[in-house]
Amino acid sequence: MSVVCIIPARYASSRYPGKPLAMLRGATGQSQSLIERSWRAATEVNGFDAIYVATDDDRIADVSKTFGADVLMTSETCSNGTERCAEALGLLGDDVEMVVNLQGDAPLTPAWFLEDLVAGLRAAPQAVVATPVLRCDGTTLTALKADRMAGRVGGTTAVFDEKSHALYFSKEVIPFTAEAYEADAETPVFHHVGVYAYRPDALRDYPTLAPGILEQMEGLEQLRFLEHGHDILCVEVAAKGRQFWELNNPEDVPRIEAMMAEMEMP
Repeated sequence: MSVVCIIPARYASSRYPGKPLAMLRGATGQSQSLIERSWRAATEVNGFDAIYVATDDDRIADVSKTFGADVLMTSETCSNGTERCAEALGLLGDDVEMVVNLQGDAPLTPAWFLEDLVAGLRAAPQAVVATPVLRCDGTTLTALKADRMAGRVGGTTAVFDEKSHALYFSKEVIPFTAEAYEADAETPVFHHVGVYAYRPDALRDYPTLAPGILEQMEGLEQLRFLEHGHDILCVEVAAKGRQFWELNNPEDVPRIEAMMAEMEMP
């Protein structure tokens, strides 16, 4: 039984067309595409038996092959990354224990986020899906609020119960807090890290479920599981001094490049 990492990538993003091929400059001045940096983040993870880029676009496929990625071609009808992972799973056969969806806009995802995620789902037999959450410090919370004030859809936040079962995910900053926090202070808000680990049966079932009103309003694919009564485990991960942000909008490119420079990422 294997743990397979799939990186879904599409060219036709409404907020940022061509996003997987956007170039990011590292601390050494070297530029690599977003999809390459996401794939290289996956190669640093212990426990993946295979890593694939899943796409419907020949441009993304061609670029991915140049840096050594295995590519699975999927259809243009996939409405989100989870559906694309489900279709990719159908191309891989039955000998899969777990599928990890590393979305192609998260090149700053540390290896231990993914390793902890896999361990968390293995330890929770009642959960069919798991996803990481990272407690925001004051700096990150301020950045999330600033995006919303500017009318940008930035990071996603998560709320969960005392047993770490997800209650809701939102592109709004939840829960509400009016308190002002110091830059490095812990806050009650959790940044949802856009990575998922699925049990194969749950992933195969996902495309057969009708999108609910919450998924459609928020534009968050994981809400389909919640709206159909499936349990999502939130696995809290630790930053360990690393900065984290996803590339959601063109404005995020200089923000991520600045983080890479500060962390001396090549």
